[in-house]
Amino acid sequence: MEAGRHEPVTAIPERIARALPGWLGLVLVLALLGLSVWLFVVGLPTDVWDDPSPFLLVTSAVLFVAALIFCNGLFIVQPNQARVLILFGRYMGTVKSDGWYFVNPLAAKKPLSLRVRNFTSPQLKVNDANGNPIEIAAVVVWRVVDTARAIFSVEDYNAFVEVQSETAIRHLASQYPYDDGQNEGEPSLRGSAEEVAHALQKELQERLEMAGIAVIEARISHLAYSPEIAGAMLQRQQAAAIIAARQKIVEGAVSMVEMALDMLDQQRTVELTPERKADLVANLLVVLTSDRAAQPTLPLVGK
Repeated sequence: MEAGRHEPVTAIPERIARALPGWLGLVLVLALLGLSVWLFVVGLPTDVWDDPSPFLLVTSAVLFVAALIFCNGLFIVQPNQARVLILFGRYMGTVKSDGWYFVNPLAAKKPLSLRVRNFTSPQLKVNDANGNPIEIAAVVVWRVVDTARAIFSVEDYNAFVEVQSETAIRHLASQYPYDDGQNEGEPSLRGSAEEVAHALQKELQERLEMAGIAVIEARISHLAYSPEIAGAMLQRQQAAAIIAARQKIVEGAVSMVEMALDMLDQQRTVELTPERKADLVANLLVVLTSDRAAQPTLPLVGK
């Protein structure tokens, strides 16, 4: 194998194990116990001068030990849980249906939860696409769908989910700017919540596929600028908001001036020379775009 290259992890396919109903195992255990007790009684001497039967007593003891061992084959599977059966290091299968079962008593039965779980990542300090330091955290909703991969493909699937989730969140934050980008329609972490959540879920699913994990939902739960630049970014957002508001005010004022001039021309109320029209436009724009109410002034008329 070439240096720097690693062999891919061989995934063991999940299969359903064949398990007997629990009552059959209980009947077998009770039968062995009953036979053991009967042989023990028969093997004891009936008279003081008689000798006990070593064969019957040894057989009784063997059957009693066998009954105790067979008790280990009984187990219960609760709803949304599973048992992974391993016999001498070999995967025998998985029991997913809830109920009472009996299997080979020498098989190890590892419990595994199939219930939906939540993982809330810690607040991570990363850089967005523009290089601004931000704080981000996410909530990941997941569940185990392939028990064989969850047990045999990774060391600890719970820790695997946590590490891969943090890695995916860091990578996602570096792909998008915090706020709306310079280009109109560019997605951002704050302005494109659905698109970002879909991208995070897709990346997480690709990372957790090998562990038999299904990502049901992934969303950002915390998003903010880092404290060292939060104040400056707040001022920038306020300035952008003021500029946008001023732009709307100017657009509205220009349209109102155009409407006033058109109405004056149509009704022919007054005849405006180009100089008076320019003065009217300037006065209307000052009135409409000013932060304060306009105070009219009367021209002085000479005697």
